[in-house]
Formats: sequence, C-alpha cells, structure tokens
Amino acid sequence: MVEANVDSVMETLAAMDDPKARAINERHGDDHGVNLTKLRSVTKELKRNDELALELWNTGDTAARLVAILIMRPRSYDASQLDAMLREARVPKVHAWLVNYIVKKSKHAEALRLTWMDDPDPVIASAGWALTSERVNKSPEGLDQPGLLDIIEAQMLGAEESLQWAMNETLSYIGIENEELRPRAIDIGNRLGVLEDYPTSPNCTSPFAPTWITEIVDRKQAG
Repeated sequence: MVEANVDSVMETLAAMDDPKARAINERHGDDHGVNLTKLRSVTKELKRNDELALELWNTGDTAARLVAILIMRPRSYDASQLDAMLREARVPKVHAWLVNYIVKKSKHAEALRLTWMDDPDPVIASAGWALTSERVNKSPEGLDQPGLLDIIEAQMLGAEESLQWAMNETLSYIGIENEELRPRAIDIGNRLGVLEDYPTSPNCTSPFAPTWITEIVDRKQAG
C-alpha cells in the first residue's frame, strides 16, 4: 500500500520510470516514463484525496499530475481553479486527462466551455471544443450547431494541431448525431481534407470526418 504523502508517491513513480516507456511517451509530447497501467494501480491504492492531489499537482511533475487527476473529486474544484490548472497543463496527456476526467464531470463545464472556445491560446481553445463535442454527443439542446459548422468551415484548416483535432471531432459528432446537418458536415470534411491522409491502424476508424461519420452511422443503423 502506498502511503498517502507526496514523497512516497514520488518515490514510487520514480521507481516505475522506464526509459523505453519514456521514449515512447516523448514521441507524443509526454515527458514521463511511467507505464499508465502501473500508474493507475498507484491511484487505486491512494483512492480519492483532494489534498494530496493538489500537492502532487503543484510538483509540476507529469506523472505526479496524472496521479493527481485520477484521485481528484471533480466537484471539489471551482471554475477558476480548473482554468488555472488547464493553463498549466501543457503536456498533452495531462491536458486530455484533466478535461476528460475532471472538467467534463464538473458543474462548471458549460461555463468553461464558453470561456475557453474564445481563448486566443489554441491549446486552451481546444479544450473548449472538446467540451463542445461532449455537448453535441450527450446534450445538444440549445447548441447552435449550424453556427459551429460555420466556425469549423472557416477556421479548422488553418488551426493549430490540437485545436484542429478538437474541431474535427466536433465536426464528426455533428455529422453523426444530427441527421439534418450530416450532408453539410461531410461536405465540409471533404472540401477541407483535414486528416484525410492520417495513417490509421487496421480495424480502427479513420479520424477523417467523412469516413468517421459514415462508419459510425452505418454501425448504428446496422445495430
């Protein structure tokens, strides 16, 4: 059992550091060498602990921040705290986990979505678009989806990589979930060609929006 203090957790993570895992992670922009399955096993022993989570977060260490996210309670953080954390989360895995595991489950998700979508920092804006994809997929009521398509059509092609991926996800979810807007979403994807040539492993769905939309809709209809 891992003791619930920063020093012992950091020692455990240091002992798990694997140069091979680090090399793989670094290719994706993540500066740590801990196998994520092993990292998750540490969090199972720690359980939810917001005080320890903040202490681990404040170390600035990537592996420690991933542990912190997994032991945080989403309801424990206000909008300003989540905003500050996101702006510190420049490592892709930390950014993604913070948005997916904490912000999406927070009561402040919608307010932050609206704030972040207009942020001049494309990495922050990408979080806003990730939350927008969540809205399209799970609670689209009240969303101006034609307006979202206007923005995507005008901006996605020239967007920074993380923002482009997030916009492409929203485009795809609109096409999947909104039958009326599906032809336009597919048309935008075809005309812009974003991720059209992205290498995709066998048995995986291409992130190219027209392909993604068509395959998921076909599966739903077949099921």
